[in-house]
Amino acid sequence: MQADRKKDTAFIGHPVGLGWLSASEFWERFSYYGMQALLVLYLNNWLLQPGHVEHVWGIGPFRAFIETVYDAHSTQALAIAITTFYAAWVYGTPLLGGILADQLIGRTRTVTLGASLMALGQFLMMFDQTFLVAISCLLIGVGCFKGNIASQVGDLYSQDDPRRADGFQIYFLGIQVAVIIAPFACSTLGERVDWRLGFAAAGLAMVAGLIVYLSGRKNFPPEPVRRARGAEQVKRPPFTGRDIAAIILLVALLPVLALSIVGNQQIFAAYLIWAQKNYQTVFFGLHMPIGWMLSIDAFVSTILMAGVIAFWRWWARHWREPDEITKIVIGTAISACAPLWLAFASAHVAATGHQVTLAWAIPFHVINDLGFANVLPVGLALYSRAAPKGFGGMMIAVYYLHLLIGNMVTGRIGALLGTMPDPKFWLIHVAAMGISAALLLFVRFAFGSILAPSYAEPKEEAAAT
Repeated sequence: MQADRKKDTAFIGHPVGLGWLSASEFWERFSYYGMQALLVLYLNNWLLQPGHVEHVWGIGPFRAFIETVYDAHSTQALAIAITTFYAAWVYGTPLLGGILADQLIGRTRTVTLGASLMALGQFLMMFDQTFLVAISCLLIGVGCFKGNIASQVGDLYSQDDPRRADGFQIYFLGIQVAVIIAPFACSTLGERVDWRLGFAAAGLAMVAGLIVYLSGRKNFPPEPVRRARGAEQVKRPPFTGRDIAAIILLVALLPVLALSIVGNQQIFAAYLIWAQKNYQTVFFGLHMPIGWMLSIDAFVSTILMAGVIAFWRWWARHWREPDEITKIVIGTAISACAPLWLAFASAHVAATGHQVTLAWAIPFHVINDLGFANVLPVGLALYSRAAPKGFGGMMIAVYYLHLLIGNMVTGRIGALLGTMPDPKFWLIHVAAMGISAALLLFVRFAFGSILAPSYAEPKEEAAAT
């Protein structure tokens, strides 16, 4: 079987299944980010307004819950809170999707179920009444889809296949392209024409992803064999005291890492509402859809991610490369300057009474993405390397929980927009990220030895995860 996998080079030197899975993921991410570009604006400008919000099935109990959790009582605060609540649980439901696939129906059926629910959810977003049903379908759907399709990519390769890392790079390239173009398409339709058309475009993209996925399923890897009860299990090496200390430290770092991402995650929520009011977006008499800011951010992020990788490779040829914690500290400190720039922009608007040009947006996105390139992917590398042997997959799942926590915190902070001067609002983000950088620096010097490279798991296991 392993030899057959290595002989499969039909897709630019890789297994043909990679092409089908990458194309499926492209359309799924197009659907997800297209909807994400619309959500907070749709809620704030349309659904939560009088004449619409009354029609939403179940909005009373749900609104009471959100207001309690986020202390969000205005329409704007509620829109931001709902958006970040959704973004948070996108990183929680894949745990359930993994259990469903591994223990019950297998990965292919689980991904198919997830894609179907996501397509249904996007189309249900077109109607006021079914908003909460739509959000539920989307959350369950992405939980079934997200982790399992990535696992199928890993299963295309044998454990010793050197093409694995390159295969994942090709897979993530499709994701990045989707993130760039989806907000352009869906925001143009949703903001300029009709909100329902923007969600319809996201739904059609998900249908396309499902069709591609089902068309290529004969090229997917076989389902992992589930061991029967009582069957002999593979034994992990017993945990040492340092293993246990590493697990405790990695879990304890989750709320600290959650604070490090609040500036970046706010881009999908309060930032879009702030930008709509503070950026000059009229060109030649036409309004630029504010959702395009997400495409601009994705484009900048792609370039800077490649630049950061090249920089650290160059640095390693001349000096000792910093460890992961140090890189995360550097990245968080850089990213903290991005909302500081928005505080300056807000102060300028308050002082002049005029919106700022989009030239002010470029430094914000460059600073944020430059720092973030040293935070999220580096944290993933830290958790996959520092986990005790045989425990890497679980620690990767644990790592993604900081995104759940971070988005909950982001929503709580975002709900403050409009309740205080905008410069102060953005300075709260600076403070939160500054605290995170300081705590991470403390961990680096006080507990750095616990996260030493001796805890590294085999590279192929981390890549498969």
